[in-house]
Amino acid sequence: MWSWSGPAVSRKPERQIARLSPASMRRRHSGENVILLRLSPCAALYGRMPCMSESLLQAFSRLFAAGASELRSSPRVALQRLLLLRALVTITGTLGALIFNYFSPLQVPLSVILVLLSGIIVSLLAGWLQVQRATLVGQRTVALNLALDFVFLAILLAYTGGASNPLISYLLVLLAVAATLMTALWAHVFALAAMAFYTVFLLIGINTDAHSDHMMQSFQVHLVGMWVTFVVSAALISIFVNRMAAAIRSRELSLATFRENEMRNEQLVAIGTLAAGTAHALGTPLSTMSVLLADLDDQTLDKLPPEELKRDIHLLRQQVMRCKASLDQLTQFYHQNDPQNPGKISVRAFRQAISDYITNIHPSATIAFTVEADCDTLFLSSDLTVRHALINLIENAIRAAGSEVQVHYQRDPQTPGVLLISVEDDGPGIPAHVMENMGEPFISTREGNMGLGIFLANASIQRLGGQIEMFNLKDAGARTVVRLPTVTGISGDVEQFTTAD
Repeated sequence: MWSWSGPAVSRKPERQIARLSPASMRRRHSGENVILLRLSPCAALYGRMPCMSESLLQAFSRLFAAGASELRSSPRVALQRLLLLRALVTITGTLGALIFNYFSPLQVPLSVILVLLSGIIVSLLAGWLQVQRATLVGQRTVALNLALDFVFLAILLAYTGGASNPLISYLLVLLAVAATLMTALWAHVFALAAMAFYTVFLLIGINTDAHSDHMMQSFQVHLVGMWVTFVVSAALISIFVNRMAAAIRSRELSLATFRENEMRNEQLVAIGTLAAGTAHALGTPLSTMSVLLADLDDQTLDKLPPEELKRDIHLLRQQVMRCKASLDQLTQFYHQNDPQNPGKISVRAFRQAISDYITNIHPSATIAFTVEADCDTLFLSSDLTVRHALINLIENAIRAAGSEVQVHYQRDPQTPGVLLISVEDDGPGIPAHVMENMGEPFISTREGNMGLGIFLANASIQRLGGQIEMFNLKDAGARTVVRLPTVTGISGDVEQFTTAD
């Protein structure tokens, strides 16, 4: 008999006896790994050439550092970025040389710049053709193009002031690129080459100006200081940036492996929980069939009335169908496309499926299902393990109840995105010694029972971020409150419980 009126929750609990473990926290790893090399070139000396802006250097370093692992794993992509960097620097340097030649009394060797510009254009075209047509681009190709950039810069510096040209600081950018794209060996080779270039230019500049007066000596000291700074910076970049890039690669690989393992483990846990729940659900029909078969075995067929025999056979058929339906649900869950995202179901459809199942399995129980009006518009995960969990809790209440069980659905007043499902019975309540270990496996209030119902329900609810709380009421009875997080969206195909008529 069913009652659909009256509040489902009318008594206040005396105290909370047990609160099952809160929803297990999931580690989420996110974030981007970006190496930002802040390279500030020195101020322009004696008006030789305009200093490159700090923002441009930052843009170049971000261009390579943001996707370090991607570039390292794909030499073709690294070569594309290197050619892009060469083109940008060429355009910027050409415009700077023209502006400097127009406004400064000092003359820029335009003939040398034109020859260099022609060589750079040819190298860009060759590199572009190689990227487009070559079937394989290796680390050697990237190293060769990076060496070309070093050579172009060395020729330009040789005709435009050498170590006194602030553009020499661009060597640090090339070193940062080498440390990010190349292996540690190549990065160290380029660092030594850059140090050698700088040292040669410094020595040539000092020997050329050896006849200068005291003012020139102070400038030479300044150049030596620039050289020391460059050598230290080059060493740091070649060593530490390369290690940082390797660490980022290793971390990204570890995170990818961890996420893959976590998804696999969650799927195994979901399937295992449903399998255990299915095995637990099979216990009731198997027990019923065992009792019926024992009764039939005690009586001869000729003494059984035909009506009673047909009724027993029909009941046996129902229990067999229940077992088959439970196994079909387990098979369906295993073969679905995405077990981690089972879809959505409205609260209306969810509670209707629960009530239909309980009605068919426990037709003689008195249960009052009540729901607040604003609950039916919410959506829950259509994970079958959640339905098994709630059915377990309701069936426990039915067995413990003296006369009635009340099931109430409402939205959490403190957290609107959480659905509260209250299951209350008027039985003797839960013993204190059982309440202390409630939620652990093989703990039961009934002798001979496996004690997996509450444990499986708790595991299923926790897996979706929910929580189960249990109370003993003041006068008599117990209340179980299930907190389920809701989901947004439109419900998909609703999987119904298959029950026997």
